[in-house]
Amino acid sequence: MSAAEDALRIAIVAPPWYPLPPKGYGGTELVVHLLHRELRRLGHDVTVFGAADSEPGVTMLADAAWSHDLGGPDHIARLATYLARVYDALGGQRFDVIHDHTGFEGLLLALYSGAAPAVVHTIHGELVEPMRTFYKEVHTRARLCAISVNQAAAAPALRIAGIVHNAVELPTAPPSTSHERYLIEVARITPDKGQHLAIEVAQRAGRKVILAGKVERTKEGKRYFEEQIEPFLSPTVEYYPNVAGQQKARLISRAAAGIFPLQWSEPFGLAMVECMVAGTPVLALRTGSTPELIEPGVTGFLAEDVEDLVEAAGRLDQIDRLRCAEVARERFGPHHMAERYISVYRRGSVEVEPLAAPSATAVAMLNLQPAAPTRQPSGR
Repeated sequence: MSAAEDALRIAIVAPPWYPLPPKGYGGTELVVHLLHRELRRLGHDVTVFGAADSEPGVTMLADAAWSHDLGGPDHIARLATYLARVYDALGGQRFDVIHDHTGFEGLLLALYSGAAPAVVHTIHGELVEPMRTFYKEVHTRARLCAISVNQAAAAPALRIAGIVHNAVELPTAPPSTSHERYLIEVARITPDKGQHLAIEVAQRAGRKVILAGKVERTKEGKRYFEEQIEPFLSPTVEYYPNVAGQQKARLISRAAAGIFPLQWSEPFGLAMVECMVAGTPVLALRTGSTPELIEPGVTGFLAEDVEDLVEAAGRLDQIDRLRCAEVARERFGPHHMAERYISVYRRGSVEVEPLAAPSATAVAMLNLQPAAPTRQPSGR
């Protein structure tokens, strides 16, 4: 079989909230961007649907202003409209597989597409109710992929087609063996991320801490920042509301360690992996996927509580930063992620008929209105 005959025709559906690649926040969008790039490098024919302001080659079906609706009252309406546009854009085209990265609502592509290509759906969030029940109802209609063993274990009744760890952009430069003494946490400012504990650990360990991330746009997130973070800001507790690009890379690579005292069962920690591939070890509580991501003594340390984190901060000189980067880059590079997804794509891949136009019944059931998105004033 020639390389051309072996190539897959893949449609990737990104979330409609942030561009590809994201300019700041947007972990799922970063994963989709890296997957798209690597699949094309491997010779596959890839079509990607995403948000406005994305890189060339992305079919943009969502307005840039929609990022303001993420988690807000218009969230579902925006996502439904986007999925309707994706469905229409798929019509008449031939694909071997559709790979969806939106929320659980994206599985509607599998429910209403008739004699369509296989739908692979990556679960990017926590498997809790009511999403778990929804996935249980439809999991036989699509190939579900988990992003960690921990995530998949939360719903043992689901048929999981594959467990594929997310990838991060690998630094082009070798890791530096020199660094400063500060700790860093790159994450949304929210109680779940435990920034107040990062401050406590740093203070008790006699270190500076840098907190980088947007305040979560909820009453709880704003209250958390105002009551438990902002009062403690000082020369030894610095806050950066949004970091990206070279600034983010520099802050991470110069840190003594990343610190992640998570207060929830996070299915995958991209920021932790970004630290490790830069050669910056990670200190984290043993929760969620952290035992899968961190190799104790090699890429960081796992802790049971704050006391353990403080103690581990005193042992950071035991970590070989070059070895940390080497191990992490091997495990979490885009090539490794793409190869694992390709193995999922090829299971039962067959020649199929082009997608039909969406039925009036399906559109009515989902209340999908393919109207143009509302545009917001520029300079928002």
